[in-house]
Amino acid sequence: MKFRKKPVVIEAFMFGADVEPEWFKQSGTEYIYWHDDDKNPPSGARIDTLEGQMIAYVGDWIIKGIKGELYPCKPDIFEATYEPYQDLQTAEEYFAKVGKDESNP
Repeated sequence: MKFRKKPVVIEAFMFGADVEPEWFKQSGTEYIYWHDDDKNPPSGARIDTLEGQMIAYVGDWIIKGIKGELYPCKPDIFEATYEPYQDLQTAEEYFAKVGKDESNP
């Protein structure tokens, strides 16, 4: 049997590139620093997911699921699975803005 995902709207941001939304700031996620001080931006984040703790690296997408759960997603998987939920912006326009041509993964 084959199945198709139901269309759902999620919230997400690119870690280290986008402004962190309040729901992420309030999640209690632990930042990881691979340098000597915390004056530089974090290099990663430990995220408690439904499957256990996972690490999001700079450039990964952090997704807030339909039940409020958080999980990281690699950029190529995110771009193949999701598109912006805005009537005025196509996926091509959005991914061009963040420097990725979605037609050429």
